[in-house]
Amino acid sequence: MAVKIKLKRLGKIRAPHYRIVVADSRTRRDGRAIEEIGLYHPIENPSRIQVNAERAQYWLSVGAQPTEPVLAILKLTGDWQAHKGLPAPEPLKQPEPKADRSGLFEAAAKEAGDEPKGEAITQKAKKAEKKADEAEPSAAVESTEA
Repeated sequence: MAVKIKLKRLGKIRAPHYRIVVADSRTRRDGRAIEEIGLYHPIENPSRIQVNAERAQYWLSVGAQPTEPVLAILKLTGDWQAHKGLPAPEPLKQPEPKADRSGLFEAAAKEAGDEPKGEAITQKAKKAEKKADEAEPSAAVESTEA
C-alpha cells in the first residue's frame, strides 16, 4: 500500500483551510485518512501552520511520500530538513499577539467617565435637534403672514 502525506480541504468556498493527513494514495482528496498530523490555514496572515513533528518524522521514515504542497509546508517547518539531515530553516513568522480586550474596555470606560455628560449627544438627538431647528423658521413665517 502506497502511503501519501497530503492536504484534506475543509472550510467554505472562498475560505479554505486544510488538515495535513496521512492516507492511502488511492483515496480521494477529502476521503478517509489514516492519521491527521497537522493544520494549514492559508487565509490567516501570516499563514497558520501546525505540524506534529514527531508523527511527520515517523511517517517519512516508514516511506510515506508527501505531495508537492505538503513538501513545501514541511520545508517551511523544518521537518523535511530534519528527515534528510539538512540544516534547519529560519523559524516561521508568528502572528502579533492580540490586544487584551478587557484592558481596552477599561481604558475606554475611563475616558468616557471623564467627559461631562452634557457633551455626549447621540446621533438620534442630533437629528431631532436638526428637525426642530428646521421646523421653527417655517412656523415663524406662518405666524407673521396671518
